[in-house]
Amino acid sequence: MGAASSEPEPPPGPLKGGGLAAQVSWVRTWKSVLAGIGVTVSGLERNVAARRRLQPQRGPGEKLPRLGEKVVTGWPVPQFVSLFLPEFPIRPPLGQQQLKILGFVAKGSFGTVLKVLDCGREKVFAVKVVPKVEVLRRDTLKQCKEEVSIQRQVSHPFVHCLGDSWQGQRHLFIMCTYCSTGDLYALWASSGRFAEATIRLFAAELVLVLGYLHDLGIVHRDVKMENILLDERGHLKLTDFGLSRHLRRGERAYTICGTLQYMAPEVLSGGPYSHSADWWSLGILLFTLATGKLLCRNPLRRLHYLHHFKSHLFFRGATWDAELLQKHPVDVVLAARQAEQAALEPSVAFADFDCDLWPP
Repeated sequence: MGAASSEPEPPPGPLKGGGLAAQVSWVRTWKSVLAGIGVTVSGLERNVAARRRLQPQRGPGEKLPRLGEKVVTGWPVPQFVSLFLPEFPIRPPLGQQQLKILGFVAKGSFGTVLKVLDCGREKVFAVKVVPKVEVLRRDTLKQCKEEVSIQRQVSHPFVHCLGDSWQGQRHLFIMCTYCSTGDLYALWASSGRFAEATIRLFAAELVLVLGYLHDLGIVHRDVKMENILLDERGHLKLTDFGLSRHLRRGERAYTICGTLQYMAPEVLSGGPYSHSADWWSLGILLFTLATGKLLCRNPLRRLHYLHHFKSHLFFRGATWDAELLQKHPVDVVLAARQAEQAALEPSVAFADFDCDLWPP
């Protein structure tokens, strides 16, 4: 993830109002989410329900507490936990875990990414583990919640899909599908210059996904080779929405964020900037993959609409249908994958990580 200076956000207070009845409803709402990762909230639910039965029934003439009034409940949610709700639901105590750690994927300023196996579904995922204390120290709570909110909103063939998110006592967890082939940067570093046909294919896939995000009012703000994963057939998956935000058409942003080498001039100067900053980053990326003058410092003169790319000579004969683009595997990616056999680390039990996650 690139560096970012985020705007301060006043932290919300602890959950208030609603009493135990609301808490039971809240627990049941998240039951289906938590069940997908092999845990249960039945014990927690029974505990809250039992306390509810012991609570005196409210008479017909009694008023409900007003919003903002302090309500004493049998199951208070600590403020440190409630800060991250609802994007990161509370995970019940461990005991029926079905996740096993298979290996270490990457570590960045954002936290650590681990490769895990969901034993129940027999499927491999990647889990980003973010220390809560770092989120608060860097004042990135709003951005961290925005990342999950955006990834739940988007669904596209060339977007890395969000699997689930939750919080432990000291960490946030964001689970995504696992791409076994690595990222575009690793492939480029090992393969060198790509053929023009391969660059054209990758460019078309990225144009489609960026156009899709911009139509939803989302600017990615960290488009780079390291944030583009490759699936098992060699096609691209844009990932890491940690710096993304909703930006309506006509609205402008001013936060300096991203990765310096890919950062548009208007972003580096402190704005104002808009979705066109992503097209500059795409130009830098393509310039790195090949050669040619693809850079335009004036954001108004850049290619930034789908029809601009469709009519460009570089894309002559290219298809713009996502299913057709994925029809054939990408030979250069599969060849690189077959050439290198990654050693699999011994699996260990997945835990709440109230310890150091990264190797010395």
